[in-house]
Amino acid sequence: MIRHVITQNIKKGFALFLYDFKYDDLTRIAYNTLLNHSKKYKVKPKFYVINFEDLNKSHRCNPLDPASMLDITDAMESSRTFMLGLNREWIKKQGDFFVESPINFVTALIWFLKKYEGGIYCTLPHVIELAQVEYKFLFALLKTEPEIEVLINPFISAWQNEAYDQLEGQIASAKISMARLVSPSLYFVLSGNDFSLDLNNPNDPKIICMGNNPLKQQVYGAVLSLYISRTIKLVNQKNKLKCNLIFDEFPTIYFNNIDGLIATARSNKVATTLAVQDYSQLKKDYGREQAEVIMNIVGNIISGQVTGDTAKQLSERFGKIVQDRQSITINSQDTSVSKSTQLDFAIPASKIATLSSGEFVGMVADNPDNKIKLKVFHNEIINDHQGIKEEESAYKELPQVRHIDNDIIMANYLSIKKDIQLIISDELSPEEHAG
Repeated sequence: MIRHVITQNIKKGFALFLYDFKYDDLTRIAYNTLLNHSKKYKVKPKFYVINFEDLNKSHRCNPLDPASMLDITDAMESSRTFMLGLNREWIKKQGDFFVESPINFVTALIWFLKKYEGGIYCTLPHVIELAQVEYKFLFALLKTEPEIEVLINPFISAWQNEAYDQLEGQIASAKISMARLVSPSLYFVLSGNDFSLDLNNPNDPKIICMGNNPLKQQVYGAVLSLYISRTIKLVNQKNKLKCNLIFDEFPTIYFNNIDGLIATARSNKVATTLAVQDYSQLKKDYGREQAEVIMNIVGNIISGQVTGDTAKQLSERFGKIVQDRQSITINSQDTSVSKSTQLDFAIPASKIATLSSGEFVGMVADNPDNKIKLKVFHNEIINDHQGIKEEESAYKELPQVRHIDNDIIMANYLSIKKDIQLIISDELSPEEHAG
């Protein structure tokens, strides 16, 4: 299914965002389709890849680009997406003191770096390193920025009143979570700026592919969630190029306010494609309420073989139709045939649970000026497997972006640590250092 969504969108001139869970399966399809069909665009789109495994084939992009953060609410949203992506169990506890506190703490760090020296140090690696600074230096530094005073006051008062247990509960969860991201490779990708995330800019369209790794999905997923959150902010605007945001294995990342995007972005020519193995997976990772909203707000739904509650829910969604029933009664004298009509499920749950590979059921939405008579369907996608195999054998490898070695990566890593030390030494007086 996803393969055809990618190829047909590119052939129709869409800008594209692609979350590739098992990188680089889908990315290779997108890259090679673009090579063959770039003439379908008025302005040829640029192709960008973010992945944390093979840095020679990855671009660099700063998801906290200060130019795209207009006020402190942008920092708050980035912080929430990032922290909930790192701690998925917090999603169901939003509003709790020990969930909101670390989110506010990280917001304060982001906004301080955005305001400091015009935002030259406003990157996620700098935020992670700043969080590790000793409290007395950190609070003295953050107090120099009046806009975050309200956010940091609870932490400073806890520290001054020597409520260290409370303070550790508020901040340590953020520090421990972010410590999982302390990696020279991650720092390298997150601290550069090869491209901006406004992929549907008509003058500079892009196809952006972001790769995860199933073995490291917890760590990478949080960072990719932040990229996605910032992308949505830039994409969902008027007078932009039509685009599609495609998420393979959607529950493996946390995307705050996905329902808002689906509900509002269609009018701005933004399509959203979510691939989910099973509804229960969505409930586990997003919580029942959010999962139900996502499920109910989508207009088009296409499903292969699923069982249990998912099959039952889909069957109810597709509705009932009037079906003819015929019963035959045979006894020693005669045979009688009775016919009747009965409302029954158009596609029973048992049918959905036993679909063969390649068989799909679904429902599509239509427009007032383009009505679709057969909105509910049960069909089979017939692939030309031989043709696809031949096409894939001619695929070109993803291009090398740069040639880097371990020395360059480590130099970048150490320079970020040094930047934070310089900020502390430049901003705090010798007395504050001594105190």
